[in-house]
Amino acid sequence: MTRIKPGVTAHHRHKKTLAMAKGYTQGRRKLVRIANETVMKALAYAYRDRRARKGDMRRLWIQRINAAARQHGMSYSVFMAALKERGVTLNRKVLADLAVRDPAAFGALVQAE
Repeated sequence: MTRIKPGVTAHHRHKKTLAMAKGYTQGRRKLVRIANETVMKALAYAYRDRRARKGDMRRLWIQRINAAARQHGMSYSVFMAALKERGVTLNRKVLADLAVRDPAAFGALVQAE
């Protein structure tokens, strides 16, 4: 059986890594081994932060709902408990959007106790 050298495959893999390292500086862009380390780390951060973003957004929504509820003299926890008690099944994303875009509708939710 003939020997197959990894030249072509390795070249394609290196090209792919260097393409993903575009925009990096100095050796992180030009040297395959260093570029590969940097790209792998960047991909790991991207994976982690796509999940962390969901928690960040939830925290933002809660802050917006809390601020809007306090303008109507009610805390976030009391407001959410009242909604749950009345069977209102709006999620935090929708409530935060209401608080920002339609304060009158949000005020109606707060007043309807």
